[in-house]
Amino acid sequence: MVKFIESELVLLKKEIDEMWILVYNQLDRAGEAVLTMDRELAQQVLVRERRVNALELKIDSDVEDTIALYNPVGIDLRFVLAMLKINTNLERLGDFAEGIARFATNCKEPVLDSELVEKLRLSEMIAQALSMLELAKRALQEESLELATAVFAKDNLLNEINAGATAILADYIGKYPESAFVCLNLLGIFRKLERSGDHITNIAEEIVFFIDAKVLKHSGRTDEHYSKDK
Repeated sequence: MVKFIESELVLLKKEIDEMWILVYNQLDRAGEAVLTMDRELAQQVLVRERRVNALELKIDSDVEDTIALYNPVGIDLRFVLAMLKINTNLERLGDFAEGIARFATNCKEPVLDSELVEKLRLSEMIAQALSMLELAKRALQEESLELATAVFAKDNLLNEINAGATAILADYIGKYPESAFVCLNLLGIFRKLERSGDHITNIAEEIVFFIDAKVLKHSGRTDEHYSKDK
């Protein structure tokens, strides 16, 4: 029985890795599509969203089968439960990538004002979200508490950039009223990226739970909080 469950857990981990790569690429391409207003690239993101949804359902089903057939306990159970919740958060990130890509497909402007984009720090925000997602993946691969908790501090930058976007865009609309519609839709991208950071920190919490049986949800967790609580 032990050998059987081990093989199932390995397969489940491979599926999560596949989902992770798919969602990372979706978010990366969606961000690039907005920065360059590449509608063809954005359309690719929209088409691939179906793969994200299909893989989420497959992983959910495999998790249910693993619990029903093998009745895992201890760290194996924590791993299976963590993979279930990580899968859900990855699917939500895929949804955000789709929403970001739709901006590029629906926007009638050929390009965005480069000075505005720079002032908004949009490129920096996209890069930070991708960095967080990559760091969380490494934390799971290496089963590293240090890497998992490092994700939490990175979320602060996303919150900071998102908080500043509204005033910048409002000021821009004041100067260029004809840009109001585009700016309002652009604000939605910042909200999606900020929410992406929240879901990536949720993933990091699940990794901590799997490794150390420690529940950080609703604890006001930060990397410093975890260190002191240890």
